[in-house]
Amino acid sequence: MHHIQRLAADILGRIEAGTTLTDALADAQRQQEQLTPAERGALQDLSYGSLRHLGVLRHCLRQLVPRPLPEPQLERLLLVALYQLQHTRAAPYAVVNEAVTSASGIARGKFKGLVNGALRNFLRRRDEILDAAARDDVAAANHPDWWVARLREAYPQQWQAVLAASNAHPPLTLRVNRRDGSVAEYLAQLAAAGMEASALGNEAVQLAKPVAVRDLPGFADGAVSVQDEGAQRAAHWLDLRPGLRVLDACAAPGGKTGHMLELADVELTALDIDAARLARVGDNLQRLGLNAELRQADAARPQDWWDGRPFDRILADVPCSASGVVRRHPDIKWLRRPGDFAALGRQQAAMADALWTLLASGGKMLYATCSIFPEENCQQLESFLRRHPDAVRLKEEQLLPCERHDGFYYALLQKH
Repeated sequence: MHHIQRLAADILGRIEAGTTLTDALADAQRQQEQLTPAERGALQDLSYGSLRHLGVLRHCLRQLVPRPLPEPQLERLLLVALYQLQHTRAAPYAVVNEAVTSASGIARGKFKGLVNGALRNFLRRRDEILDAAARDDVAAANHPDWWVARLREAYPQQWQAVLAASNAHPPLTLRVNRRDGSVAEYLAQLAAAGMEASALGNEAVQLAKPVAVRDLPGFADGAVSVQDEGAQRAAHWLDLRPGLRVLDACAAPGGKTGHMLELADVELTALDIDAARLARVGDNLQRLGLNAELRQADAARPQDWWDGRPFDRILADVPCSASGVVRRHPDIKWLRRPGDFAALGRQQAAMADALWTLLASGGKMLYATCSIFPEENCQQLESFLRRHPDAVRLKEEQLLPCERHDGFYYALLQKH
């Protein structure tokens, strides 16, 4: 167990340095080829879980060790071990012993006694320590205090429900490929495979318990894709019809790209600035048996790639804080800083302005984010409408994270 603890602590360190959890975990698993499937699953659980509950874990550690620890890696190791003691079925004695073993590799082992004492103290005083954490705002929210303050200001009635949903484990939601079969038919396939699921509407199906993607009936053949129910709304909002010329800006990893092509035979260009991420779009389309023009380019600089032919529909899925998908990416809440939003806002405005010039008269553009903060959403839209008198708002919606879906914002605009 100790090498899994150590690897999870290493991942926390990389995230503190600015690496995303997705990249840090993938790198660790790639470098540790000898890990068994069970060990890979355990590493993922420790990494995600420690970040999901980091507010409480830090508060507990401060009660156990009030002074700053001299070795950052020591603190990360203790946070991971505390997560194990609170949220896993691992035997407490094994967690403590393996943490002590891991500590032997830090500062020549001189903190082994501290690790042993702190963790055993937690086991003796667990209820008292957790009760104190529950009374602390940051610990109880498991989000930074500035994040909580912004949520309270934006959603005075819903902020607590948003925090609870953002701290929960995300559901596994699928999108049934209409070209392959119906929702009812796929639910029958799931039932035959012993998987309980329910329909959410349109093409969305949510499993009662997550399973490995490889175990989903027909996944390899394109029968279904993994996509949040909130994200599935985008393709429907665009009012697609056969023959329309469509641009999917910032298309990676390709969930919305595939959905649009499943709904209608459109002429679609999928754009992304990152070549590796664009390759994932191609992989997804290949699995689905669908085709699009893939183009590596910056959506905010159409002069570098646009052929001058207007688009009938544009999906402007702009870069954002990703604050609406924190339960899937718990590192986001700890990596983001209050100052990020000004730069993101400038980037969003520049991209929306550039894409608007590519839209045909009478065409529709969907401004979309996976954010829940107004400065990236409704406030951006109001500024855009002031800059573009030829833009008409047809409809908009702010989805907040809940049991059914993640957080998204959509605003559908038409050019007159």
